[in-house]
Amino acid sequence: MIELTDVTRTYGRKVAVDRLSMTIPPGELFAFLGPNGAGKTTTIKMIVGLLRPTSGAVRVCGHDTLSEPQEAARLLGYVPEEPFLYEKLSGREFLEFTGRMRGFSPAETTQRIARQTEAFVMADFVDTLVETYSHGMRQRLAFASAMLHDPAVLVVDEPTVALDPRSVRLLKDLLREKASGGTTVFVSTHTLALAEEIADRIGIVDCGRLAFLGTRDDARRQASSPEMSLERLFLDLTEGGNGRESSGGRLPARSEE
Repeated sequence: MIELTDVTRTYGRKVAVDRLSMTIPPGELFAFLGPNGAGKTTTIKMIVGLLRPTSGAVRVCGHDTLSEPQEAARLLGYVPEEPFLYEKLSGREFLEFTGRMRGFSPAETTQRIARQTEAFVMADFVDTLVETYSHGMRQRLAFASAMLHDPAVLVVDEPTVALDPRSVRLLKDLLREKASGGTTVFVSTHTLALAEEIADRIGIVDCGRLAFLGTRDDARRQASSPEMSLERLFLDLTEGGNGRESSGGRLPARSEE
């Protein structure tokens, strides 16, 4: 579970995230949407412990990321938009390093690597150097590393950028499978079709504030048209920075200015 309570993050006088509150329960696949500069990446970095909130609280499975960072980190898997991988290691060696960092025995690490290699269809390249990998291969390795310890919470930033259709399909199926198994899956994406297809709930952030939180059905019920597309909803809420805080799937009032 991910809980954000009145979370604010400022950089000097700039407010990147403004009093953001939301809860993502176990077993939910949550899509986090917003235009560039809306606060998505800042929010993710606070969830995974890379940034401290200026105020408010972030909890992962009940553990505060400030007062209990190690406990929270043990329950998290994180795939950034541009994962850092050791170029001079093979994929297997990188996963073995990850396993040691997680405290697994060599035998347990071997078992987990075999499971991830099968899940991400990496048998053909797991023993070659990472420097030879395509973008799609790197993404698969990054996911395998993030999920080696079976995290209770998986946070993913822009997972489908530059992936081929086969890799995108593999990723979609995997994320849905993990959520169905009880994992909390938090995905930040610019790809509205991805969110529309796989997400249980959607959050739209604009200018650091939550402009919408709910399901597609919530959006249809609250919108002026029951056939409103996610793209139209996204544009209505974010054009001109008019998105405002809301809760419970309620659409904010549009600015009359």
